[in-house]
Amino acid sequence: MTLGRIGIWSFLLARGPIDVARELARHAERLGLGALWYPETPVRRESLTAGAALLAATERIGVASGIASIWARDGVAAENGARALNEAWDARFTLGLGVSHAPSVASRGGDYRRPLSAMRAYLDAMDGVEGERAPRLLAALAPGMLELARDRADGAHTYFVPPEHTAVAREALGAERTLAVEQAVVLEADPERAREIARRHTVRYLSLPNYRNNLLRLGIEAADLDGGGSDALVDRIVAWGGEEAVAGRVRAHLAAGADHVCVQVLTADDRSPLAELERLAPTLLAL
Repeated sequence: MTLGRIGIWSFLLARGPIDVARELARHAERLGLGALWYPETPVRRESLTAGAALLAATERIGVASGIASIWARDGVAAENGARALNEAWDARFTLGLGVSHAPSVASRGGDYRRPLSAMRAYLDAMDGVEGERAPRLLAALAPGMLELARDRADGAHTYFVPPEHTAVAREALGAERTLAVEQAVVLEADPERAREIARRHTVRYLSLPNYRNNLLRLGIEAADLDGGGSDALVDRIVAWGGEEAVAGRVRAHLAAGADHVCVQVLTADDRSPLAELERLAPTLLAL
């Protein structure tokens, strides 16, 4: 897999205007970052198409879906699509797969019951395609999915997690599998302003059972998850402050067992984080 140690994760890479996505991708590559991560959204670009656009816009940087929903295409299509991207673009693509969330699955007409069994069947279909399979990671938070990532993939991609979960995931995966962790950050030193920006992020994910349940498993109190999260919860999920504060959180994930950390820069106006990446890259790449 072409990931490196530090990457970026951004909605704009998948659902922003294509010129904005290309500019962000090229900027990250010029800065020396290792990978571009993007989600699957119902807006603008299908996941593998989004990957192709980013690969075509760049020359060396890795590109990873984070994640492609198993409900959006069948396993054979996903496997063949990932292989085609790697054949065309120098093996720079990593297929991140996930079961998504009940509301998103329902919007596609799917049935979210028994997601672990659905992922297992999906991997069976992928493995039925003749030839060498494409690199793949599974979106995994709970023990069962982490075990599946260990046994049936090259590792796991985790999202919306503190470093404590990274340690749990590393233990579950073992030493041989790749662990790629997303970390949201706000480059803002004022606590009130930083948490205001961060809560726009946390309130969305704390409404989804998968993320809430994962934090509860870590021993976080249910009361801390309401209203977009307590200050303590927001601070555990979103690193804010200056470059050194952000680097400290990334360093904590690496120390806990992450092989790769993809930084998601949150801004007050959802603009492309070109300036923030310019500030962060020297410090993060020195880790």
